[in-house]
Amino acid sequence: MKLAIFGGTFDPIHEAHVAVAREAAGRFDLERILFIPAAHPPHKAGATHASYADRLCMTGLACQADRRFEASALEAGTVRSYSIDTIERLRATLAPADELLFIVGADAFAEIRTWRRWRDVARLVRFVVVSRPGFVYDVPSEAAIERLDTVEMAVSSSAIRAALAGGGRPAAVPGRVLEYIIEHKLYA
Repeated sequence: MKLAIFGGTFDPIHEAHVAVAREAAGRFDLERILFIPAAHPPHKAGATHASYADRLCMTGLACQADRRFEASALEAGTVRSYSIDTIERLRATLAPADELLFIVGADAFAEIRTWRRWRDVARLVRFVVVSRPGFVYDVPSEAAIERLDTVEMAVSSSAIRAALAGGGRPAAVPGRVLEYIIEHKLYA
């Protein structure tokens, strides 16, 4: 099987996340993409804006857009969300021949050398690095990457949160996710 991890805070998940996953699935013949909301991301300053449970639920709603997408609670209950721990937990459930890719924005990949046990991460996955406007990165020799330059994640969750706080209904938020946000009064 060929599958990918797509992690992030997803605070909230938006259409650019879905578009990136769809493009990656088609281009790299992925059978499954696991969207894994970070329970406690170590590289984010401050806490997330929505609870883990809300972010997981919103991710599940967005994943209904494609049968290859699945929201995963793999990081539920973790003290810190380290990619290596998530990868090792997932790898333990896979067959040796299964191929695991890791979808990551260029901004996050640019900091790979700061990740916990980053060389082990690089050994266990092949990266799909998604272009982000203005981010330049070098590729460590330990990392195998594929570039995904056909979809740029120009949408930001922080801009979406600001629009929601001002009473807006950003088009970049999938319909079911937006309904959930409004119903649960998130980001208000």
